[in-house]
Amino acid sequence: MFTELSSYLDAFIASADEGSFSAAARRLGLTPAAVSKSVNRLELRLGVRLFQRSTRSLALTTDGERLYGQVRLPWNEIGDALTDLSQGAGKPAGTLKVSLAYTVGRQYFVPLLEEFSRRYPDVVPDLYFDNRQVDLIAEGFDIGIGGGIELTDALIARELARVDIVLAASPAYLKAHAAPTTPQELTRHRGLLRRSLSTGRLVPWTLKHRSGQEIVASVRPVAVLDDPEAIARAAACGMGIAMLPLPHALPLLDSGELVRVLPDWHAETRPLSIYYSSRKLVPAKVRVFVDYMVEQFRASGHAKRFRQD
Repeated sequence: MFTELSSYLDAFIASADEGSFSAAARRLGLTPAAVSKSVNRLELRLGVRLFQRSTRSLALTTDGERLYGQVRLPWNEIGDALTDLSQGAGKPAGTLKVSLAYTVGRQYFVPLLEEFSRRYPDVVPDLYFDNRQVDLIAEGFDIGIGGGIELTDALIARELARVDIVLAASPAYLKAHAAPTTPQELTRHRGLLRRSLSTGRLVPWTLKHRSGQEIVASVRPVAVLDDPEAIARAAACGMGIAMLPLPHALPLLDSGELVRVLPDWHAETRPLSIYYSSRKLVPAKVRVFVDYMVEQFRASGHAKRFRQD
């Protein structure tokens, strides 16, 4: 077994060291296709994915990191490491690196973790809260949760909900400034604008009526922020009208700190999804986490509440 696996391990180690199959091939005097094939065969033999692949990068998975940390041991210990890794392939276990947005993660997903940990005690979610658009493969994430992740051939997305973006303001602001009854009346109101983290541009207020009519509204900017939670808080303090995704607005709408403005209108509807690497050799820990979150998120009623209708 070890003689057969030796060439596979050489390809794996070189690829991990160099960060690409091409560089590993140059080091070993092979073709990139031969190196990739050896790594694929090692993954198939073990039943786990060792690398997250994209056209731009090659990153070790947690299973890959585990093996990489052991392959410089004596051969008898390497055999034990390979056997241990292979036997554990079908059992949900290990650290699960997850990227998710601040508010959505804290408000709606963290409360679901307790039951998940009870069901799968050997899986340890390692959560990274960040509103920026992450590169799951390059940054070594097993899973991403959000709405701004670029979907490539290397990723699969399972939709959790459709999210409406609505207008809201504090009762105090609307008492001091008569609430608008049409989008055209927004021009006389103070607006809290959002700067896109991905483009750096201001997000336009393109509104759509229940009937299908669309209009680009204008407001008088009072502040520009790049975080929806900060915008929601500024609106609750009475600074002006905000355009907010419902997941950010709901806690303040429920508490009465915000009320809807022009409730028959909303901005674009966006998907909230859970992303993970391609289906081939999806680790058990990833599979059970994705299935659990899809099931529980919908059972909780969040998916229904994120739509204004």
